[in-house]
Amino acid sequence: MSSLAQVGAEQSVSARLKRRPMRHVTERVIELILFLAASVSVFTTLAIVFILVRESWIFFEHVPLHDFIFDTQWTPLFDDAHFGIMVLLSGTLTSSLVALLIAIPLGTIIAIYLSEFAPFRVREVAKPFLELLGGIPTIVYGYFALVFLTPVLQKIYPALPGFNLLSAGLIMGVMIIPYVSSLAEDAMRAVPMNLREGSYAMGATRLQTALRVVVPAATSGITSAYILGISRAVGETMILAVAGGMQPNLSFNPAEPGATITSYIVQVALGDLPHGSIGYQTIFAAGLTLMLMTLMFNLLGHYLRRRFREVY
Repeated sequence: MSSLAQVGAEQSVSARLKRRPMRHVTERVIELILFLAASVSVFTTLAIVFILVRESWIFFEHVPLHDFIFDTQWTPLFDDAHFGIMVLLSGTLTSSLVALLIAIPLGTIIAIYLSEFAPFRVREVAKPFLELLGGIPTIVYGYFALVFLTPVLQKIYPALPGFNLLSAGLIMGVMIIPYVSSLAEDAMRAVPMNLREGSYAMGATRLQTALRVVVPAATSGITSAYILGISRAVGETMILAVAGGMQPNLSFNPAEPGATITSYIVQVALGDLPHGSIGYQTIFAAGLTLMLMTLMFNLLGHYLRRRFREVY
């Protein structure tokens, strides 16, 4: 009786596993849909690169690459046109540096506290507030920098102009904190608990364990958080367009007004320049420069992640 039941069970299993043409067709369709969904980001990136390179090629047919890199003036909308991208790069780098000097230290400290010291209830309350801070529209940050932070800084430094990169960079740093702290905290919490327990067994304190065990073990993820913060700072637009002044100025002094690559693109894109003119083509050359900067930071982050994964 048992043998008959076993034979019946085997026949039932064979009936379920036998080849069904429609089943394989359905799986192929699902695989195709998933492949197309995954290809959207790749095709979008390639399309953006193609447009930037094609339009920038037209621009560089009229403007020598040497002038674009080494000229110290940026006046593409004037009769005496100059196309020195270094003017916009100085504003971009200065504002980004100010922002990162705020975001990276504070974001790292917050991540260490939430991961290693904060009670469960505090962590559950603080995390949503950090994410809410990252969800505020950037133009709100820009007007906050213009109407609140700049007057406060002018009381300390009366010579500070109404539009400056300092207040814009400080507020931009506050905006970037959630990106850095959230990713860094996730990386620290992913560190295996046995590393912490081994450190405690050796007599280390919680602070020593956090700084000498958890942070080195999570260096790969923390580096990714820093790279994301850098890319976010370099690509920010509205805060600098509102509070930075959008005045091309070759200076690395944050107490002066300045224009960044993104704010210039906004300025031209909303203007009355005819499509196809050299002034209009500058936004593609500036956009290509910004893309190359972001690509450089991403490649650097990829190299550092691989390097630290090998070490730890």
